[in-house]
Amino acid sequence: MSTLLGAIEAGGTKLVCAAALESNEIVAETRIATTTPAATLDAAQQFLESVTAKLGAFSAIGIATFGPVDLQSSSSTFGRLLATPKPGWAGTDLVAPFARRFGCPVAIDTDVNAAALAEALHGAGRDCDTVVYVTVGTGIGGGIAVDGQTLKGTLHPEMGHVRVVRHERDVAFAGVCPFHGDCVEGLASGPAIIARYGASLDRLPPDHEALPIVGYYLGQLATNILLMLSPGRVVFGGGVMNSESLLREIRAAAARLLNGYAGLGIDAASLERVIVSPGLGDRSGIVGAIALARAASRSASS
Repeated sequence: MSTLLGAIEAGGTKLVCAAALESNEIVAETRIATTTPAATLDAAQQFLESVTAKLGAFSAIGIATFGPVDLQSSSSTFGRLLATPKPGWAGTDLVAPFARRFGCPVAIDTDVNAAALAEALHGAGRDCDTVVYVTVGTGIGGGIAVDGQTLKGTLHPEMGHVRVVRHERDVAFAGVCPFHGDCVEGLASGPAIIARYGASLDRLPPDHEALPIVGYYLGQLATNILLMLSPGRVVFGGGVMNSESLLREIRAAAARLLNGYAGLGIDAASLERVIVSPGLGDRSGIVGAIALARAASRSASS
């Protein structure tokens, strides 16, 4: 029988659980609302058990989760969520319950690192050595894949919490981030847009000032990424990014800020192949979780 891989994409509002073959073919999938840790993780385990009852044991399970999360395998809190703003989830162990229940290797990484890996392997960054994935939704996060491996340090990339310069028409809004106020997440995330303008970006008129203001903040983030990491692609995904107009604003802002430095951002058109939408659509996270499981399975069998 083909190798069976389990995969979980743990988001702030829902979990996507899947089972896939080594070929990447998904053979079972479900979505579970993110409620309490106990109820949510138990529902995920029950789904995965229903799969193993039909198809056999998992070779490995990959978990792509919202953060912050402890990814240091030598740490006493490895696999646990840290000081997340998600109520009730701080300290939740995401790895041990699945390892105990299924008796297989469990790999974990951030959802954005996993998405970056998926886009590098199968999506918009297939021809690039370095790919950065930025998600813009309930929060803002970024992940990095270099030569088929995700980048992790003492913690993991937290791009949504870098500080940005205020837009001249946006000086009064305090920002929604409880830690930093006017970091990019505090100013350009979905909740920040609603707090400031009373509606999500897709419900505002196309000529609303929110578009250039949000694009300016995300353009600063893209500029910092390009200058610090020099990736071949910066992929912008997430619910707020369901707008080609916003992507154009990001490119335009980045081009103005880069000003042609080192051949970058000569104009917005020059960034059309660099700052892009996900090649995998909204599937980057779960495809990345499968990739984590595949790597763990191969490592265990080598």
